[in-house]
Amino acid sequence: MIEVLVVDDDIRVARVNAAYVGKVPGFHVAGEAHSAAEAFAALEAPPRPDLVLMDHCLPDGTGLEIVREMRRRGHQTDVIMVTAARDVATVQAAMRQGALQYLVKPFAFAGLRAKLEAYAALRLTLDGGGEAEQAEVDRIFGALSASAEPQLPKGHSPTTAELVRQSLMNADGPLSAQEIAERTGVSRQTAQRYLKLLERTGRATLTLRYGDAGRPEHRYTWATRV
Repeated sequence: MIEVLVVDDDIRVARVNAAYVGKVPGFHVAGEAHSAAEAFAALEAPPRPDLVLMDHCLPDGTGLEIVREMRRRGHQTDVIMVTAARDVATVQAAMRQGALQYLVKPFAFAGLRAKLEAYAALRLTLDGGGEAEQAEVDRIFGALSASAEPQLPKGHSPTTAELVRQSLMNADGPLSAQEIAERTGVSRQTAQRYLKLLERTGRATLTLRYGDAGRPEHRYTWATRV
């Protein structure tokens, strides 16, 4: 599980954001903080967060000041800014100080979910270690660039894409295209097409299951479950 610390001065907003995080498979809310002091205390307490959703305007400082101090203290925790501050200077400062992404309030659940899913896919790629070719480097640097759900290629239905995505997210283990087809009511060929799209965008992971004979079966797992 990816542990997330939600930092927001508004208790109600923090609770909503925490509830959003809890709805995304593979993520767990490590805690909530409503000030810079509470944020630093939470960073030191178990479970140590892997990711901070950081508000900018806090009663005893700014989110960017917290990020600066985190780095000075040696905290390498990843940060996604989640704030109503939208002036270019603040956005630029967040980028320069190492925030992975910047989500402007107000936003819908889908906006935050897309950021979290992209972050999970990024971690999965980085945890693999080793060396990266240019294409892989480009994918790593662009993993969090989308502000919402990625644009579907021509001929793809958002409704079908959501059906396949939900089936894969809610599965207890890897699924084949045939199993996805049975759960969603689409054809096997259609399920395979959408599964390949999820794999290409880093949201699903492909594994091969070898039987007694014939070609190996392609099976897919939602990336945050790996």
